[in-house]
Amino acid sequence: MAKRVRFVFNPMLNFLKKLLSPRRRVAKVDIGARFQLVCRVGQGSMSKVWRAVDQRTGKTVAVKVLDREKTKRLESRFLKMKEPKPIEGDIAVTLKHPHIVQTFEHGVTKDNEQFLVMEFIEGMSLSYLVDVQNEVMKKNRLRFIVELGEAIEYFHRQNWIHRDICPRNIVISQDLSLKLIDFGLVVPNTPEYQAPGNRTGTAVYMAPELIKRQRTDQRIDIFAYAVTCFEMYTRELPWPGGETLEAVVQHINIPPKELQKLVPDIDPVVANTIMRGLARDPRDRWPTMGQMLVPLREALARSRG
Repeated sequence: MAKRVRFVFNPMLNFLKKLLSPRRRVAKVDIGARFQLVCRVGQGSMSKVWRAVDQRTGKTVAVKVLDREKTKRLESRFLKMKEPKPIEGDIAVTLKHPHIVQTFEHGVTKDNEQFLVMEFIEGMSLSYLVDVQNEVMKKNRLRFIVELGEAIEYFHRQNWIHRDICPRNIVISQDLSLKLIDFGLVVPNTPEYQAPGNRTGTAVYMAPELIKRQRTDQRIDIFAYAVTCFEMYTRELPWPGGETLEAVVQHINIPPKELQKLVPDIDPVVANTIMRGLARDPRDRWPTMGQMLVPLREALARSRG
């Protein structure tokens, strides 16, 4: 009797095959002709962002142009992978979540630079609110934390690892809604990309296993999220020291500061939830973003009475 063959559908594998299949030739875009570049609104280590008007639609958008040489150097790290790293634009256009910036399209400029066209968010960086600790931060802090957690939870369900969760990659809109905005270091959550050695990100938000070049997974994002939450309450990082990778390496074995001692009036459940996210050993952290969100959502509900 012939054996019955069972086929298992793997959505992530199917999606990766689609992303990584040979690309058709794409017409290059003259950014200056297509968009009216109104003003520069941001510049990261690998990109420049303009507030712009799309000449075709009259709509105000954000145009992000990636630095050609820096992008090439980043992508060169993954050339030997069996599954080449998807480019930022390919990932960004698939993301549909209220707390993730919407990307409308992406392409290549006449100067062979990758670009993304995104919704323009009028607002402020979370880095600014962390620094000033004003009434906006104090009144909305826990809601912002939950919204960021929901964005990461969605992102992880799509089977990605973000690798650069930090306040500078988060914007608060004028209506006080949080948006995650950058996906330049994202990799698939697959065994090949979890392998030791791929150390990228912002130094002070890197999990110990990432710094030590050990195996990584989505729990490095949980760690970076917890560091961000800690800052949102204290304006401080959980550890003393500088912001270079060398400084981080020196103190990865030091226990973090106690959040509840720094902020005595914090909900103890919130403090304990964040502190667990900072655990040195990934096995001691929250296993998933969804599980970490449960006590945070409950705390937010209690705070609203």
